[in-house]
Amino acid sequence: IQRLDPDVLLINEFDYDAGHVALELFQDNYLSVSQNGAKPVHYRYAYTAPSNTGVPSGFDLDNNGAVGGGNDALGFGAFPGQYGMVVYSKYPIKDRQIRTFQHFLWKDMPGALLPDDPATAEPADWYSADELAVLPLSSKSHWDIPIRIDGETVHFLVSHPTPPVFDGPEDRNGTRNSDEIRFWADYVTKGRTARYIYDDAGRRGGLRGGTFVIAGDQNSDPLDGDSIPGAIQQLLDHPRVNTTITPASEGAVEQSALQGGANATHLSDPQFDTADFADTAPGNLRADYALPSRNLRIVDAGVFWPLSSDPLFPLVGVFPFPTSDHRPVWVDLVVR
Repeated sequence: IQRLDPDVLLINEFDYDAGHVALELFQDNYLSVSQNGAKPVHYRYAYTAPSNTGVPSGFDLDNNGAVGGGNDALGFGAFPGQYGMVVYSKYPIKDRQIRTFQHFLWKDMPGALLPDDPATAEPADWYSADELAVLPLSSKSHWDIPIRIDGETVHFLVSHPTPPVFDGPEDRNGTRNSDEIRFWADYVTKGRTARYIYDDAGRRGGLRGGTFVIAGDQNSDPLDGDSIPGAIQQLLDHPRVNTTITPASEGAVEQSALQGGANATHLSDPQFDTADFADTAPGNLRADYALPSRNLRIVDAGVFWPLSSDPLFPLVGVFPFPTSDHRPVWVDLVVR
């Protein structure tokens, strides 16, 4: 983070606590302290909110005959708030205009890809009506965070869809992942598409503004991995999303070749990979995104994945990783 020094930063899998203590201590004890000679980074503004992860549902959502544990939570997690999110910003966050969608129900999305129990004749019946009455779309949450930058409001649209794995032939995580991605696609679509959406305060409709950046670990590669085909294309092919420059790195290309395995059969260009996963399956993938609206000009973009010969390579390393199996994705934008 100190090497990249972003003006606005999303961190996925940052555990939530109601007192925001972790958010403050991470700033004070890490970001504000030089790491390995790098310049400290100071964020005047920050935001976090509850996550569905680890919140007990009271139902047997994985249909294994028992109720309890991460698979039966509203979003996978061992305790409420695990794998949450946090946003840091050097620019003012318009707190009163933030919209959260933690409690939007999956069943309320028109055409939702509700999973089907292959053992029965009924369609889309993996979850009972009672379960669907409490099951949110967001495995963590979806946040619309308006940030004031040089007189303009940029909506930072952040989320972390569930990985499309760790399930069975019903593909309950794959279908949820695709619809979590679709949520932002519908949200930024002009017209009546987003009228079904309601936020946690009961306000309906989609984006109230024309400038945005969609950011997060979407857990979906365009061509490889286990996500439903076309899932991330819902954003990449959206007419309001700017994809003129795709974040890339030389380190991802190098590691794909060195690690081999599943990487050797991938269809996506390895320079766009952002995550270093197991080489048996699924291999390295493009899972993380920062996608600006078309009215924002992209000056530059990249993935922080240095070559192994680079002095900064130890910051990402190889398995077991010193930091994360994901690499930071960044975009430089002109707000006008």
